[in-house]
Amino acid sequence: MALQITVDPDSATAPFEQIRAQIADQVRSGTLPVGYKLPTVRGFAGELGLAANTVAKAYRALESDGVIETRGRHGTFVAAAGDAAAREAASAAAAYAQRVRRLGLDRAVALTAVEEALRAAYADG
Repeated sequence: MALQITVDPDSATAPFEQIRAQIADQVRSGTLPVGYKLPTVRGFAGELGLAANTVAKAYRALESDGVIETRGRHGTFVAAAGDAAAREAASAAAAYAQRVRRLGLDRAVALTAVEEALRAAYADG
């Protein structure tokens, strides 16, 4: 199993986002298992013909999302992200619920807003 990433320079999607999305998809599908060691930022950037900052930005976003974890000099690895992602989603949902309640919105209006946001967010997927 090897990391398979392609970056389309003609795409409207930024290269770092293409990298982030493809790695996240491969982790979600199980193609990249928990504990898989990712290439170094510089090495991967060289393979892809991109600036190191582009790959670093993708790695930072993936780490922020709990998909990967950096272990200092040991490298960057696929994290056990399922639980972390679920916890983060629950936390965001709780914060949203508290906020709309403080704003005085009723449950139906709050749910409609969430459904519309989700529809927009998943329109590309």
